[in-house]
Amino acid sequence: MDQLWANRAASAEAAIAKRHLKRVWSLPGTQLGVVSWPPARGDRWFGTWHYWWQAHLLDCLIDAQLRDPQAHRLDTIKRQIRGHRLRNNGRWTNSYYDDMAWLALALERAGRVAGVDRPRALATLSEQFLTAWVPEDGGGIPWRKQDQFFNAPANGPAGIFLARYFTSRGEPVRRAQQMADWIDETLIDPETHLVFDGIQGGSLVRAQYTYCQGVVLGLETELAGCTRDDRHPARVRRLVAAIGAHMAPGGILNGAGGGDGGLFSGITARYLALAATELPGSGDESAAARDAARAIVLASAQAAWDNRQSVDELPLFGHSWDSLAEVPTAAGGQAQFVEGAVNSSQTPERDLSVQLSGWMLMEAAHTVTA
Repeated sequence: MDQLWANRAASAEAAIAKRHLKRVWSLPGTQLGVVSWPPARGDRWFGTWHYWWQAHLLDCLIDAQLRDPQAHRLDTIKRQIRGHRLRNNGRWTNSYYDDMAWLALALERAGRVAGVDRPRALATLSEQFLTAWVPEDGGGIPWRKQDQFFNAPANGPAGIFLARYFTSRGEPVRRAQQMADWIDETLIDPETHLVFDGIQGGSLVRAQYTYCQGVVLGLETELAGCTRDDRHPARVRRLVAAIGAHMAPGGILNGAGGGDGGLFSGITARYLALAATELPGSGDESAAARDAARAIVLASAQAAWDNRQSVDELPLFGHSWDSLAEVPTAAGGQAQFVEGAVNSSQTPERDLSVQLSGWMLMEAAHTVTA
């Protein structure tokens, strides 16, 4: 079974490489993912590039290197990192803490998994998260700088990164635990046990997105492994059950369209796979949670594969894994950046985010079967 999912993950990787990977401004030694396919002219030249999508592209490349180590992919990983910094005006940082958290996670894994170390970048990014912690204002860390929206999509991935970063340095993970505790005290729905989006000006933003569940699941799983504190595995078990009950009808994770939403389910699949493989505990409850997380990943992956389209013998995934994918064309509206978020293209499958999510899911399925 693991070879089946390895082959499917390799096909997803090949599809991204063929349709999306391109030098930045034709400069050698660089690369990013073109954010649409078929691409608009401005997208081909990285007039738009979407920082956090590129961070997930880097993370998927690292998944692939873990699955099938190759010297040529190491070069691709290095080109992606170089292209990211170049397109970001020579900096690692931007104004959005969630964006920076995703890049920090990918860079940390690049060093740990692939030996592509960027210690100065990690130090710069970790300082961003540490200094953004403002409990006196109601947080948490905010979504972006000079903002009072404190949400799970910023605190979850930043917490995962800080847990890994400080564990690797043999230092306490207290700030990551504070982030997890803040989420648990502030953003958990007492009825469904799902994670609300965040708080704005002291008021709860009650939206519940798949990726909010995914990032909190990842944070609690990471802390369950590195602290051996009983409250973390208990939260993992509770959240896996909530995702299964409310976010995965028929065992298949809900879709969230294109644009930024195209990444939501893939992120959740990534951290369900982490829970399935890394949640500690030999008791029946932990075993059941691992099995449930694994089952959601595999059911989602099978549905996504069954509903894919094949273009030049390579997969094109749908924005909703339980529905047949639509092959996009260059006609119709394309994704637009509006008020800090990227809205979907008219055909969501055109967006790099949707295809990355499918690739992420195939890698997650390989992880839970390997």
